[in-house]
Amino acid sequence: MDESIAIRVDHLSKKYKLYDRNRDRLKEALHLGKIIRYREHYALRDVNLSVKRGETVGIIGTNGSGKSTILKIITGVLSPSEGEVTINGRISALLELGAGFNMEFTGIENIYLNGTMIGFSQEEIDAKLDDILEFADIGDFVYQKVKTYSSGMFVRLAFAVAINIDPEILIVDEALSVGDVFFQNKCYRKFDEFKQQGKTILFVSHDLSSINKYCDRVILLEHGEKIGEGKPKEIIDMYKKVLVGQLDEHADTSKSRKLGEGKRWKDLMQLNPGFDEYGSGLAEFEDYCVYDHVGTITNTIMKGESFTVKLKIRFFEKIQEPVYAVSIKNMQGTEITGTNTMFEKISTGTPEEGDVVMVTFTQDMNLQGGEYLVSLGCVGYRDGDFTVYHRLYDIFNLTVISSKDTTGFYDMNSIVTVQSNEEK
Repeated sequence: MDESIAIRVDHLSKKYKLYDRNRDRLKEALHLGKIIRYREHYALRDVNLSVKRGETVGIIGTNGSGKSTILKIITGVLSPSEGEVTINGRISALLELGAGFNMEFTGIENIYLNGTMIGFSQEEIDAKLDDILEFADIGDFVYQKVKTYSSGMFVRLAFAVAINIDPEILIVDEALSVGDVFFQNKCYRKFDEFKQQGKTILFVSHDLSSINKYCDRVILLEHGEKIGEGKPKEIIDMYKKVLVGQLDEHADTSKSRKLGEGKRWKDLMQLNPGFDEYGSGLAEFEDYCVYDHVGTITNTIMKGESFTVKLKIRFFEKIQEPVYAVSIKNMQGTEITGTNTMFEKISTGTPEEGDVVMVTFTQDMNLQGGEYLVSLGCVGYRDGDFTVYHRLYDIFNLTVISSKDTTGFYDMNSIVTVQSNEEK
């Protein structure tokens, strides 16, 4: 294998036999009859990929797309049905919670167990023990059986072991999502350190901000097949189309399908089942969605890019100068930003009974990366009284993907210059 390649996967497939009944599995094992009693399911189908030395590669995809399966095959936890994997370097892996740990052993005993499995001598593990304990930072719990640990303590110890045994290749599954935000920050600083040392990182994550920020390249899996590979932003855009069923069958063209017959915009959005609504019933939000900068209906927006909230309102009586509003809260319920047609000094006219009005709010996304909730409103004055025609509180979420966050709720897009004494 080319010495510049750390991981090569050639025509990899993983096939499972699915049985409707346990007795069918038994008959198959006992070779009773020639009837085929199972259905074949491919968790992976003919996947090819390579990871260069010193490269950080992310794998994304919907649930069941084969992300964890391919990591398990690369690390030797599973065997492939077809194809082969070639590794050039010592691997350390952090897969699902509990992998490689004995629940009846203490933390210290598991450190030595894992180190021995990777190939270290007791003397080598002794030399690394202080670094592992300092990184894990779980105090005297390290002397307790790991079955007593919280999930956060467990992942701290597991990651501390994985990154302190001096791997050449680090493979991480979704396990990091268990740790608290401070520990996750500590882990990603370690990622940066590994990258500077020229080490290879392969990781699976649903955290698209981390994928966008840390990865040199991203691979997109869907139904066990690789359907995209490239720069983070390009593949994240493709993934957003997969999420709402708008990706063309030939993924390399990246063309969006038209909205299906009878479908509404909101059918392609992830809606909040616990939203709140009220109003007089004189008007109603018939449809709504968010478009990203390339025209994809999505709940996910890249920080720094434009996006559009699109509304369709049906009127059941004649209403003069209705006000249309959009507001965004954080997950703690604090209203971060919002606007309406009155603030924007937009005349909305006088819709008649039966009229359907389309409204769009287009703006740049300058909020910090994270999760937000969007509310919609149609209000106004009727016979001199303020009237709510229809309000939808927290109707859908908005995920902002960011490769750079600043302090506070939004980014002021500062331009910063630094001059030395000689340049003044």
